[in-house]
Amino acid sequence: MKRDLLQQAYGAMRHDMRKTILTMLGMAWGIATVVLLLAYGQGFGNAINNIFESYGDRAVGIFAGRTSQQAGGNKAGTPVRFTNKDVELLQNVVPLVRHVSRQSDMSTTVQWGARSFSFTTFGVDPAVETIWNLGVDDGRFIDEQDNNSHAHLAVLGSEAKDKLFSGMPALGEYIRVNGVSFRVVGVLHPRMQEADNDINRVVYIPFNSMDTLQNNYYLGGIWLDFEGLDHNALTKTVRSSLAAEHGFKPDDERAVFIFDAQKQLSQFSIITLGLKILLGFIGTIPSPSAGSG
Repeated sequence: MKRDLLQQAYGAMRHDMRKTILTMLGMAWGIATVVLLLAYGQGFGNAINNIFESYGDRAVGIFAGRTSQQAGGNKAGTPVRFTNKDVELLQNVVPLVRHVSRQSDMSTTVQWGARSFSFTTFGVDPAVETIWNLGVDDGRFIDEQDNNSHAHLAVLGSEAKDKLFSGMPALGEYIRVNGVSFRVVGVLHPRMQEADNDINRVVYIPFNSMDTLQNNYYLGGIWLDFEGLDHNALTKTVRSSLAAEHGFKPDDERAVFIFDAQKQLSQFSIITLGLKILLGFIGTIPSPSAGSG
């Protein structure tokens, strides 16, 4: 019986070979399209994961803003400003925190010999190497001794090194940052960047050395990473602790902005899933040739 069915099917296919070929092409097109589009969606998801991993997938950035609600004796619009006291507070009250780093940054003119460029200079604590998942290609990153001694040492982003030194070695050379001399002790591995993002055209110096360039009593931001999976509880504790310290309402999101890499990654995971579903649906739409004849 199976043999008879196969013979009938073969005869039908030979009877209208044009339609048979178009049908087979349509099926092949549909299968290939679904596979390729789903692979594209998976590739997009993998790219997002790689980007967050390269920047530190457990990094939490905390930045001061202005209050948008009246709280106690403070009116709306009151600026919130972080100091070293806030760093100590977070280290003491936030559970499962592994590393904490202060940040101070500014646009600077960086010179070596006759070469001069405008780069962002970051004053950071050594812990930011782990928090931001920085890789060192040459030399080393700044350490606690550098920070404590206010050492004039610098670590260059990969593109900053290329622009300043081209193919010349950078370690041990002195650069001038807004006219102040810093000795280069490290060069970073290139980081993933988008379009004109200048994340590789930066200079890192010890946070405590930033006071030679600008007043760093008030912090530009605080970065930390943590253990565990409950990032929502962590950011809630951060916000409520700072609210109690600075006298704003914990639900006032304009008073303090918190960048949570885990939250961002979970949101992109939802987008990736939706993209996969959409692309899979598009792939199931028959090609024009499949319906012709």
